[in-house]
Amino acid sequence: MKAQGTVFKYGNNVDTDVIIPARYLNSSKPEDLAAHCMEDIDADFVKNVKPGDIIVAHSNFGCGSSREHAPIAILASGISCVIASSYARIFYRNSINIGIPILECAEASEKIQNGDEVAVDFNTGVITNKTKNETYQALPFPEFIQEIITAGGLINKIKAGGKK
Repeated sequence: MKAQGTVFKYGNNVDTDVIIPARYLNSSKPEDLAAHCMEDIDADFVKNVKPGDIIVAHSNFGCGSSREHAPIAILASGISCVIASSYARIFYRNSINIGIPILECAEASEKIQNGDEVAVDFNTGVITNKTKNETYQALPFPEFIQEIITAGGLINKIKAGGKK
């Protein structure tokens, strides 16, 4: 599994109310949530994001509430993965459950800048910053998490009866 795209870079403590503001939680449709993803921190995000793009942030990304709307909004916006130095644990698990790959890598979080072109190999955990010609090493996903992501989330994996 691989991803490649342009980076949208954010700081520390990006909470779920910034990822998808609570005023839009009257819908659970992914396309409705995506239309307002990140708008309180980056008003141009939805205008500029393209399928495959990548979010990079510093520490404690996804803190706040435990609702799944935040990773759903990110995935539906076209983001192929999120890289941060750390995550709120419930956000981390919700992201895996819906099939969005998220990697922890402090070095990548520090060195990657907004607008950089980045490629990620989920099998090896290698993050390549094509703009700066640098690589960073995150832990690769264990096989069971790779299977969940490949299936498009935990529910799809269960529906498939655990088949690979």
